[in-house]
Amino acid sequence: MSGPRRTRTLDRRQRSGRRHDETGRFEADPDFLAKGSEAVTAAVLDEVVDGYGPVVQVLQEQIDAIEDQLFAGQVDPGVSKRISQLLSEVLAFQRATTPVPAMVTGLLRGADKYGVDDDVQHRLRNVHDHALRVTERVDSFRALLENALTLHATLVSQEQNEAMRRMTSASLAQGEESRQLARAAHRQGEEVKKISSWAAILFAPGLIAGVYGMNFDHMPEPHWRSGYPVAILGMLLLTGVLWSIFRKRNGL
Repeated sequence: MSGPRRTRTLDRRQRSGRRHDETGRFEADPDFLAKGSEAVTAAVLDEVVDGYGPVVQVLQEQIDAIEDQLFAGQVDPGVSKRISQLLSEVLAFQRATTPVPAMVTGLLRGADKYGVDDDVQHRLRNVHDHALRVTERVDSFRALLENALTLHATLVSQEQNEAMRRMTSASLAQGEESRQLARAAHRQGEEVKKISSWAAILFAPGLIAGVYGMNFDHMPEPHWRSGYPVAILGMLLLTGVLWSIFRKRNGL
């Protein structure tokens, strides 16, 4: 059963129980009630304040459960809602209990003034002390829940920051891997360009040698006395020109 629902159920049970037991309890102490309307008022207030005890106990148990979950480092999205609901219940309970000590104090001042029976005054003082303890507990509950809400928000923020850091680290790692792949592709492209350049350089003299190795009958150049050195010189010049060009472009 959720916290607020459990508290409301307990309140209903307490009200029902008080309706059944109130008459019996009052009748169990007729001598006290016979001391006048002040005694009846004191008995009613005592009964009301005693009824706060089980509510305080339930609230304490629920707050302890929330604190255990928070200090265990569990970031449950539903915890914030539970804390808010329980804080709403505590605030409502606080509004109901806070006026009681001041009201009893006023009754005690009137009792001193009008000479109310000592037993009635003693019971009013007990009610006042009990009501003060209840209001102090409720004040502490409110502070604890507000701190718990702040702590939960901090834990959620830390969890989100950690998730962002993990995503950033993964993104950086992926970016570094992409850069490495790009560098490898660039190096591969440079190697391909160098190989292509050397292939073109070697193709030029091979083309000249292939032409003059065809052994056609009607080729005037093979009969030149200077044909061989001219062919060699042409191969060297063409190779040198190509090598110079590719060196500037492809970094040979």
